[in-house]
Amino acid sequence: MRIPAHSVCTAIRDDIVAGVHERGGRLTEEVLARRYGVSRVPVREALRTLEAEGFVVTRRHAGACVAEPTEQEAADLLEMRLLLEPLGAARAAQRRTEAHLKVLRGLVRLGQERARLGNSDDLRALDGWFHETLAQACGSHALTSALTQLRHKIAWMYSVDGPASPPETWAEHGAIVDAVARGDGERARAVTALHAERATLAHRLRTPAADRARHAQHAVNTAGLRN
Repeated sequence: MRIPAHSVCTAIRDDIVAGVHERGGRLTEEVLARRYGVSRVPVREALRTLEAEGFVVTRRHAGACVAEPTEQEAADLLEMRLLLEPLGAARAAQRRTEAHLKVLRGLVRLGQERARLGNSDDLRALDGWFHETLAQACGSHALTSALTQLRHKIAWMYSVDGPASPPETWAEHGAIVDAVARGDGERARAVTALHAERATLAHRLRTPAADRARHAQHAVNTAGLRN
């Protein structure tokens, strides 16, 4: 594998979230540089960034290691999302562009279509793109960054059961977009709060054993792609 130096941080973060680098495991610059096909300088810079984001900690005599959040810290992530996602939707109703609106409407149409067909793999990706676009539409770099980091950390710490009723989930997405399109910040906040509360119920805290199994599956999938 060889990737651009500026993408090293994203690559390491993605591998942490995917369970490739286990919680508590050491992250040595030499090994990482070899894995991603770069020098140690961008790896060092990436580790500093990831430490600031909470994915990495520096330990005496061990150096950089993958962080090991507690159950309470993991629970705090979901509570923070319950506060920030409705705020982001309310801001999007005030600041979104026509381009944001076009993308959101397109994602809702596609999501509703896939929900009727029952394609769960497509729905998971579409859900991520929907919330990413909604966060970008809020018009605040700080809030968008906070929401993005929350999504990464929640994906790292939790597995998510598929929604009991995908059509209902995408109807909620549609209601959020309708409120954003009308510029109704309070309605956007209320609908998003309800949506986030329901989504939270589907989250299950990952265990180290589950992380190891996920890493093994990731390796199998990666090998399959190479073949």
